Amino acid sequence: MRKVLLATFLGSAAALAVGSASANDELIKMSQNPKDWVMPAGDYANTRYSKLNQINAQNVGKLQVAWTFSTGVLRGHEGGPLIIGNMMYVHTPFPNKVYAIDLSQENKIVWKYEPKQDPNVIPVMCCDTVNRGLAYGDGKIFLHQADTTLVALDVKTGQVAWTAKNGDPGKGETGTSAPLVVKDKVLVGISGGEFGVQAHLTAYDIKTGKQAWRGYSEGPDDQILVDAEKTTALGKPIGKDSSLKTWQGDQWKIGGGATWGWISYDPELNLIYYGSGNPSTWNPKQRPGDNKWSMTVWARNPDTGLAKWVYQMTPHDEWDYDGVNEMILSDQSINGQPRKLLTHFDRNGLAYTMDRATGELLVAEKYDPKVNWTSGVDMDKNSPTYGRPKVVTQYSTEAGGEDKNTKGICPAALGTKDEQPAAYSPDTQLFYVPTNHVCMDYEPFKVSYTAGQPYVGATLSMYPPPGETHMGNFIAWDGKTGKIVWSNKEQFSVWSGALATAGGVVFYGTLEGYLKAVDAKTGKELYKFKTPSGIIGNVTTYENGGKQYVAVLSGVGGWAGIGLAAGLTDPTAGLGAVGGYAALSNYTALGGTLTVFSLPN
Repeated sequence: MRKVLLATFLGSAAALAVGSASANDELIKMSQNPKDWVMPAGDYANTRYSKLNQINAQNVGKLQVAWTFSTGVLRGHEGGPLIIGNMMYVHTPFPNKVYAIDLSQENKIVWKYEPKQDPNVIPVMCCDTVNRGLAYGDGKIFLHQADTTLVALDVKTGQVAWTAKNGDPGKGETGTSAPLVVKDKVLVGISGGEFGVQAHLTAYDIKTGKQAWRGYSEGPDDQILVDAEKTTALGKPIGKDSSLKTWQGDQWKIGGGATWGWISYDPELNLIYYGSGNPSTWNPKQRPGDNKWSMTVWARNPDTGLAKWVYQMTPHDEWDYDGVNEMILSDQSINGQPRKLLTHFDRNGLAYTMDRATGELLVAEKYDPKVNWTSGVDMDKNSPTYGRPKVVTQYSTEAGGEDKNTKGICPAALGTKDEQPAAYSPDTQLFYVPTNHVCMDYEPFKVSYTAGQPYVGATLSMYPPPGETHMGNFIAWDGKTGKIVWSNKEQFSVWSGALATAGGVVFYGTLEGYLKAVDAKTGKELYKFKTPSGIIGNVTTYENGGKQYVAVLSGVGGWAGIGLAAGLTDPTAGLGAVGGYAALSNYTALGGTLTVFSLPN
């Protein structure tokens, strides 16, 4: 019966109401069909890998533009489209339009959703008016609007099935993340770490929009959904009040730990994985302690929200190294032993490989040699500081203190990698990682909390590492050994999500606007094409009518492109990014376009 339902769905993109368990089975099965792209990262494992191989290393150089679509919106276009059967679903930055496009009818717009949102939400969005994508499940398309409204749209008509309010923009809470559908729930995070919000991941019922559970990043055990004896950190129970003990007084109530990154899911273990962001404020002197559980990898049960294990990567963060980047799930052997792995490229410049069932830390290495704030992670399991990074005093903003400009810290606050997702190929067993090659000066200052007002407390400037001029690298990474296999220099940060394919090709975009294709084994550039605007979107591939296509959103913006996107000129504006990326305006301009490529007929 399920095969019949699936065939019907794929043929017509019709919405079929099925039970919650089978809806999840359906989504798993749909994600295994390489012709479609049914969830934000392509699959629950967040691999951004496609089995399609019509476009391969031998012929990718012949790619040409098949068709384009203007979104009608400026500012930063992050994320990418969903493709389900003959239908494509495209989203935009604020005001968060959604287009349903019929690929079998000359890309006709079947329906459009255009929400009316209060423009006062725009200045509360710290790093551009981006949105990272849509989710599908139970005959609905899910959108997390900038004003934190989670919207369920009928997949056939675009009519609103239900809405749920996920936060309060008046307090600085905004919506930028892509939801994820798991079983009978829609999971979604929250943005607002620069406004002192108490951040959370929340689950909503897929049929009604009713809140099922909410797990905060910091606070009492009943709010962060942990079991003091059963929830572990590096194999040991976290104990009672594990978060409260690491904050001064009630500071946890404005503690940040935002959850605007990606979510992955292991159906066999029944665990979801995601990261929490920086603690508020950016001035470390104002918040003594480890500030748990900001900067943390979370493994939760999607049914109840209960955390199985946690791992804090950057205790008492002093540099704004959000831990929200994607968790990529793979099955590989380490030292001859098969392992269920989780690999995470953190903003702090360290790449972590963990056992995703237990939370055991297996590898933690720098994935940019210029990272200097730490000499590495203590990997001695018998050490009292096991699992903690060893901080170099020269680059500690805490040691420097308030109103002291600590210079030459690598990476900058936007990290060695920000939200732009990496890809993993089971063919090469390598990760393909878009990176930032940027350092900073960081001066903390005392700041008071006012709800809805920026709660930053630091002034930054950004620049390439000393003696170098390029600000990005695109690398291949071996997660088993913690080593770079190859690295390609880019003039600016690589702020686009990567795509790996069975054709032996890896795709990514550049801030100047190039879509590039490189050889998965060697990194050799095989193709490039200049799109109308800088690319901070994630490359997607699909098959329609027997032909493979590659699609990417261009539209410069995001944190790196905030100067261009918002017309800012003060070098310290945009949390330091405006000065660092000032030259970007020499290469690209604003725009919002989906560009789709294919081989010639």
